Amino acid sequence: MSVDDYREWVRYAEQDWQLAASLLRRKRPPTVAVCFHAQQSAEKYLKALLLSRRLTFPRTHDLATLNSLCEQNGILTGFSPRLLTLLSEYAVASRYPGNEPTLEEAREAVEIARVVRAFARQWLGVKG
Repeated sequence: MSVDDYREWVRYAEQDWQLAASLLRRKRPPTVAVCFHAQQSAEKYLKALLLSRRLTFPRTHDLATLNSLCEQNGILTGFSPRLLTLLSEYAVASRYPGNEPTLEEAREAVEIARVVRAFARQWLGVKG
């Protein structure tokens, strides 16, 4: 498989999704990891959408930028830029001590990622 194959990106996005969802179900969820994997899942699903149209994208964790590229190229997601920006913060900020996300923030991160995942899987025709 090629790095340009959107199906590989979907496979990796799904691993991040499964981790985020699974970690959130723990008795004491590790909110930093939940938010990080939720962001990573959404990022990879957006990149898969772009690759499905044979489009290139910048090396970025900024979900609003990736979503804008999708919409400019006819993939009309309808995602809230504000929520995507919120989720984007966890790509880097969650890796370092400081502002550990609350349980409510972790739930919100997973919900945003769930919406991105559901759209991408339907748009790409991924079953399951």
